[in-house]
Amino acid sequence: MPLLSFENISIGYDNHSIVENLTFNIEKGDYLTILGENGAGKSTLLKTMLGLIKPLSGKIVFDANVRKTDIGYLPQQTVVQRDFPASVWEIVISGCLGKSGFRPFYTKEEKALAEANIKKLGLEELKNRCYRELSGGQQQRVLLARALCSSDKILVLDEPVTGLDPKVTIQLYDIIDSLNKEGITIIMISHDLHALKHANKVLHLGHEIFFGKKEDYLKSQSYQVFMDKGGEQ
Repeated sequence: MPLLSFENISIGYDNHSIVENLTFNIEKGDYLTILGENGAGKSTLLKTMLGLIKPLSGKIVFDANVRKTDIGYLPQQTVVQRDFPASVWEIVISGCLGKSGFRPFYTKEEKALAEANIKKLGLEELKNRCYRELSGGQQQRVLLARALCSSDKILVLDEPVTGLDPKVTIQLYDIIDSLNKEGITIIMISHDLHALKHANKVLHLGHEIFFGKKEDYLKSQSYQVFMDKGGEQ
C-alpha cells in the first residue's frame, strides 16, 4: 500500500476550489517535486496533507504504519521567524514536541535524536549559537534537523532554497538527496528547475495537471511551459 493516497481530492478555501478531483499516490522512498504557477494550489495541497485545512471533497488515506505526526515539515520562513531568539539546540530538539505530548521535559532518547540530527546536518559547532545570527543556509539546515526530529519517514519541504545563493542551494539539495537515499520520502514544493535533478516523480499543478515519473514529465507540455517561463511559475 502507498504511504499516502490522494483520492479525488478537491482543495481550496471557503468552498472556493483551486484544484479538483486530484488522484495520485506517494510510495515509500519517493522524491516528489511539486511544481506549478503561483496560486495553483501547491501550498494549499501541503496544508491539506498536513491536516491544517480540510479537503473540500475526496480524502487522503495514510498507510496503517503512518500517522500525520510521522511527517516532518519545513515551511517557508517569514522575516519574523528568521529573527527567532533561540539557540540551535533549542530549535532542533523542539522537533520532538509532537511526540512528547504534555510531558514538560525531553527524554534521553529525544535528546540523543537531536544530537544525532545536529551531527547529521553538520551543525555541531553551531549548537549553542543563536539562530538569528546564522546565515540563511545554516538556518535551513537547522530547520531540516528539526524536521528530522519530527520524523524519519516523510519530509515535506516548502520552497527550502528560497533566498539562498547558488552554492548553498546545491549543498542543501545534496543533503536532501542523501536523506532520500537513506530511505526518507521527500515531498518538495519548488519553483527552481534544479529541484528536478534528484526527483523521481513530479506533480505539476496548473491549467494542465501532470503526475508521473520525472522522465515522462521532461517530455510533457507542462514541462515545456515551465521552461518557457524560466522555472518561475
